[in-house]
Amino acid sequence: MRHPIRIPGITELPPSGAGMRIGLFGGSFNPIHQGHRLVVEETLRRLDLDALWVLVTPGNPLKNNTDLAPLADRVTAARHLLDNPKVRVTGFEAAHGFTYSWQTIAYLTKAMPDRNFVWIMGADNLVDFSRWERWRDIAAMIPMAVYVRPGSGRRAPVSMAASALAQWRVDEDDATRLATLPAPAWVYLHGRQSQLSSSAIRARRQHVKPK
Repeated sequence: MRHPIRIPGITELPPSGAGMRIGLFGGSFNPIHQGHRLVVEETLRRLDLDALWVLVTPGNPLKNNTDLAPLADRVTAARHLLDNPKVRVTGFEAAHGFTYSWQTIAYLTKAMPDRNFVWIMGADNLVDFSRWERWRDIAAMIPMAVYVRPGSGRRAPVSMAASALAQWRVDEDDATRLATLPAPAWVYLHGRQSQLSSSAIRARRQHVKPK
């Protein structure tokens, strides 16, 4: 567990109501870009969600966080880019000292059992999903939607996690049912793609910095 950090206007949970279908899209978003926005827009529509919460993490345990922008800056940038009344951006994980996604999912599903949560991630994350802390527990706690990403289209569907969870894969045509299905259940969504990546954007910024 991390040391909890509470920032007014940044780390509060968004409001919600019983029965809502809510997507959870976590990441460092360092920085947020149009590729993230595309995933948000597509999954909102394809999964027929009432809301989508963008969970800006304090830091990814599988990544080098030395160049991580401050949490408040990343949350604010995401709110500017994702201007949609159904989308809420929060850094609430920091307020609870969460390090891993399983902690976030366990907390939300226990605290709000009358909401229909769906975990959303890019196909590049499915490739590495078997490296996540307690990844099998995550799959058992919450339905998951995986959105295609450039460079991962071939590897993701045959990854270790995808193979292990193959029997619970839902047909793409039934994606609108995912939020109300009991876990484990997951769908692989094809659609529009963006070549943008946060790491490439950071590298480009470093390259053009004045000396």
